[in-house]
Amino acid sequence: MAEQRRILVVEDDVTIALAVRNRLAAEGFDVRVAGDGQDALVQYGNAEPDLVILDRLLPGLDGLEVCRRMQAARPVPVLMLTALGDETDVLVGLGVGADDYLAKPFSMRELVARIHALLRRVERAAQLAAEDTVIRVGEVEIDTAARRVFVAGAEAQLTRTEFDLLRRLAERPGQVFERDRLLSDVWGFSEAAATRTVDSHVRALRRKLGSDVVRTVHGVGYALVRR
Repeated sequence: MAEQRRILVVEDDVTIALAVRNRLAAEGFDVRVAGDGQDALVQYGNAEPDLVILDRLLPGLDGLEVCRRMQAARPVPVLMLTALGDETDVLVGLGVGADDYLAKPFSMRELVARIHALLRRVERAAQLAAEDTVIRVGEVEIDTAARRVFVAGAEAQLTRTEFDLLRRLAERPGQVFERDRLLSDVWGFSEAAATRTVDSHVRALRRKLGSDVVRTVHGVGYALVRR
């Protein structure tokens, strides 16, 4: 029997927290719930969850600080929930270690799909790391075994999702990948309404690697610039 995956839900809205807990428990997950940032960090250390669902706005320590501290202690997949529509706020969340985000209000079906996709990516990343491959495109060097990225010799700190996205683009430098294909290949699902997720992660990559590393083909998708 497969080991039960543990998920920590960090949400101060009791109604949302209970709804998420009940749905995930029905999906077979071991679910823990925290209502604020301090409690979340305590439970994170004690329960060692496989994945964290983290609300962006929390009393006391906000979701960004909680995410930053969790990733510093032990890297874990984080799906951030946000009621804020500002793209800058989303990028900040991705910058402190969130792997993906979901805007409120959201459907439970989409939440469950995102969770399964994140967990599959973690498993696939472990398998790919065993290949021990280094990919070089211009000044960008991707060490797939160590999951490290260097630009002109300087290391860039990427989240799990940013790394997976960069690796996919780097497998075929210069080729244009449509947004829905990247969603399918990297995120593990494909929904037209979710293509903004790809755009946000590309912007995060550009902030860390340079604005000219990933090229936009308007109305189509993205390509890693071949130099």
